[in-house]
Amino acid sequence: MIPSGHVHAKPHELSALALDKAPVAVPAVAFTDASGNRQLLSQYRGRYVLLNLWATWCGPCVKELPALAKLHGAIPQLTVLTVNVGRSNAADTAAFLKANDAASLPVLLDTDAAFIRGFGAFGLPLSVLIDPEGREVARAEGPAEWDAPAAVAYFRALLHAPS
Repeated sequence: MIPSGHVHAKPHELSALALDKAPVAVPAVAFTDASGNRQLLSQYRGRYVLLNLWATWCGPCVKELPALAKLHGAIPQLTVLTVNVGRSNAADTAAFLKANDAASLPVLLDTDAAFIRGFGAFGLPLSVLIDPEGREVARAEGPAEWDAPAAVAYFRALLHAPS
């Protein structure tokens, strides 16, 4: 759970990010990286993860990719996982990210819709904040201003909050 007493109030730039009152374990799902290796989401336990589900055909998804890349660059301690849930392959996804000012983001693919089913996504983009214990603590259905100074400050405070 996000320790509310240790983190500044959520800024309006993150209004789409709804904090969970009762954090739940994230589903046991896997994605494929740019090299074709399967990776389990659970491999990232022990750190905060911002998981973003997106697709090349999703306008709001594409629009927020550069902001996610900037957040990723601004706070390397926050693991930003952007998983393409469309039907693109790794090479096409890498080229797409580069063409959309998001080349610094990892090329990750969900080729069997495991993330869509596992997280119950009804629309894209869907972003899920996962705590170091592997629990979903917040969810944004729709885009957010991830790179806004207030949003970056919020995540910096979160990562430096005592557990």
